[in-house]
Amino acid sequence: MSQRVEGKVALITGAARGQGRAEAVRLAEEGADIIAVDACATIDGMEAICRGATEQDLAETVRQVEKHDRRIVSAVADVRDLAALTAAVDAGVAELGRLDIVVCNAGIFAPQGRTWELSREQWQTTIDVNLTGVWATVKAAVPHVLAGGRGGSVIITSSNLGIRGSGGTSHYSASKHGVIGLAEALANELAPESIRVNTVHPTAVRTAMVDNQATWQLFKPGVGEVGQDEAMAAFRATNSLPVDLIEPEDVANAVLFLASDESRYTTGSKHFVDAGYLVRH
Repeated sequence: MSQRVEGKVALITGAARGQGRAEAVRLAEEGADIIAVDACATIDGMEAICRGATEQDLAETVRQVEKHDRRIVSAVADVRDLAALTAAVDAGVAELGRLDIVVCNAGIFAPQGRTWELSREQWQTTIDVNLTGVWATVKAAVPHVLAGGRGGSVIITSSNLGIRGSGGTSHYSASKHGVIGLAEALANELAPESIRVNTVHPTAVRTAMVDNQATWQLFKPGVGEVGQDEAMAAFRATNSLPVDLIEPEDVANAVLFLASDESRYTTGSKHFVDAGYLVRH
């Protein structure tokens, strides 16, 4: 069996479910030990989209990683809380002995609305989690990667909406555009140390954040409840390939490639897993 990240340690934020869990399990399958961090809470104002992950969800990620005979350290920490996040990363590195891979995955898709109708809280919370939370993760984690002197990989989850804006999502689009600039600056800063920095841009993924009534209503604002079949047809129409939602594992496979030495000369890049969304738009 291939072990593309054998002996390495990966930090993953938002690891309790969805893409984060898929990434933790995929990297563990390929030999990595994991530091899994999640807020395990519903963020104020996000209830209209979906409930946040729970500590039970994080425990299930731990269980699935351990099935692959890999070590995992889990912690409850919000990426908006730099002190708690730093403590969680420090504790994980102290137990596992190193850090090689940083996956900045934690993010939210806030209630939608036209730009001028968004509340300050909706705007600020989205920026705080999706953009400043990535900066905080980098601040907490990168010194450990540098200390190893072995190079490494930082992978930041952006979105197809980090390339193209979409009506009703200006706060989300702005945050996901913002992480590209952060990643490109960081790629230049870390290149002399052989630490690569890349962004991943999925189309809509089958996770709790996307597969819910509030998100479906983006396609038909103001008309009330949208049926699942109608929503899936709308998602399918946004992609060039004949698929409605991609799976978390599809994103995890891209993360594995960027974490492994197969991408050892890839940095500052945008890695699309978008089913042709950007070809179509």
